[in-house]
Amino acid sequence: MITIGNKVASGNQLSSQSLSPEQIEMVEKMNRYPNNYVFSSYSHFQFTLMLRQHIIQASRNLLASKVKFRTFRTSYCNGQYWQLTNQGGFKLKPQARPSEAIQDIYENGRLYGFECATAIVIIFYTAVLYSIDHQQFDRLYQGLYLRDWQSDEDLPIYTRRGNDFLPGDCLYFKNPQFDPNTPQWQGENVIDLGNDLYFGHGIGIKTAEGIVESLNKKRSPYATESAHLLSQVTRIDDSYLFQFASGLSRGLHVNFITSKKIAARVGRNYFSL
Repeated sequence: MITIGNKVASGNQLSSQSLSPEQIEMVEKMNRYPNNYVFSSYSHFQFTLMLRQHIIQASRNLLASKVKFRTFRTSYCNGQYWQLTNQGGFKLKPQARPSEAIQDIYENGRLYGFECATAIVIIFYTAVLYSIDHQQFDRLYQGLYLRDWQSDEDLPIYTRRGNDFLPGDCLYFKNPQFDPNTPQWQGENVIDLGNDLYFGHGIGIKTAEGIVESLNKKRSPYATESAHLLSQVTRIDDSYLFQFASGLSRGLHVNFITSKKIAARVGRNYFSL
């Protein structure tokens, strides 16, 4: 169910607008799920669809950027914008603009290597960058630090149990009997791209079956339990971010860079129990 401004909205009417196929899927699923998706206004609803579209596009562009999958121990980054910490994180240099540093990951992907949870946070930051004014982004995220699920307080990320998956969500495939020699494959954080396609950093774009098949190849030699998708959804708080939307970002047009509350952090450690 979709509620806009305290009134239940018709999913059919909302889907008749000029939306992308992924956005139509978002609306149809919101309308079909028993959950109540509440938006303060139609502009807030539009902003959320646009933000999710940017998450999807950021995922595809990250794959095209040629960034590498690396563990925290072997992570690397472009020293022009970032300082590599001893923990394998990327700390924004004082003179660097957050918006330019995030864009550099896509423009100079070969200079970067990181693991999958960091990739999701980068995707979320990128989606926000193209959903709000760049100057506002630079003001909000001056202390940018990229590592695992660490994010700025102005990028609120929350996780809850549920199966109401929407394009633009982060989901998690758990690999319960992973090979202990490669603990980085105890699971995979993915972005739901719509149409049963998912992006996972280090795996690529695959169907759910394809993600499971890839993880099953990383199991212990005598494993019997298959990798599987958890009933859990991770999202960024669109209601909070909407307050920073500029007038130009309230529509549904996507002008994206192309490269030449159970509240919990989702990460591999979290799911190792």
